[in-house]
Amino acid sequence: MNRRVWILLAALAIPIVAVFFIPPIPQSETYHSFADQRVLFGVPNALNALSNIFFLFVGVAGLRFSLHAAKDSNATFIEPRERWSYVVFFAGVTLTVFGSTYYHLHPNDSTLVWDRIPMAIGFMALVAAVISERLNVKLGVIFLAPLVALGVASVLYWRFTQAIGRGDLRSYGVTQFGSLLAILLMLALFPPRYTRGADFIASLAIYGVAKVFEAADRPIFALGHVISGHTVKHLVAAFSAYWILRMLRLRAPLASPATVEPGF
Repeated sequence: MNRRVWILLAALAIPIVAVFFIPPIPQSETYHSFADQRVLFGVPNALNALSNIFFLFVGVAGLRFSLHAAKDSNATFIEPRERWSYVVFFAGVTLTVFGSTYYHLHPNDSTLVWDRIPMAIGFMALVAAVISERLNVKLGVIFLAPLVALGVASVLYWRFTQAIGRGDLRSYGVTQFGSLLAILLMLALFPPRYTRGADFIASLAIYGVAKVFEAADRPIFALGHVISGHTVKHLVAAFSAYWILRMLRLRAPLASPATVEPGF
């Protein structure tokens, strides 16, 4: 097996295994108590709900571009089947507008499932996309469905354990943060097949900023009671997804793209 693949697997296995040596992490009920609960035009938690519309704009634009780019030229995708990971990614982004809006209209554990499933789909689809581009296209295509299934299963596992009074967020945490770690490691260990590889890092950095706004929900809302940190988080997270679309639109294949053979 390729030495870099061993390094990747070891670097991922250590923190993932370590997570399950810590006690289960339940979902705090205070999570659902957002700073901005104002009703506008009859819509509860209005800004947190309505700000999801930006995911729809980015998701639909990304779906249209991913589906048509492979037909128009090989500038975006050297092999047409590479597009499927991005189609699923932008489908996840699009579904986020419905899941997250539904959740914010009625914040509770049951509706939170529908907020998290589209995000899990997006995270895992992006991992499959990077596998295709940095390791091997065939591997990325093969792993796309299993990775997405694992992401969805991590949300369903959390909901099941939460419902029986033993809530455990560890699997969903691995889906969200483990996928980001996997992407960063692959970017560092394997050569690119396209230009603009740094845009992946920029997108992840923007998403990190979104999580900071999420954590600062109440302090930001306290600054004049105009907008909350969670609402800003939606805007910045949508911009993070847009950066992936921007990358696809601007990139080009490298002259001598490298790949890892299917058998490693």
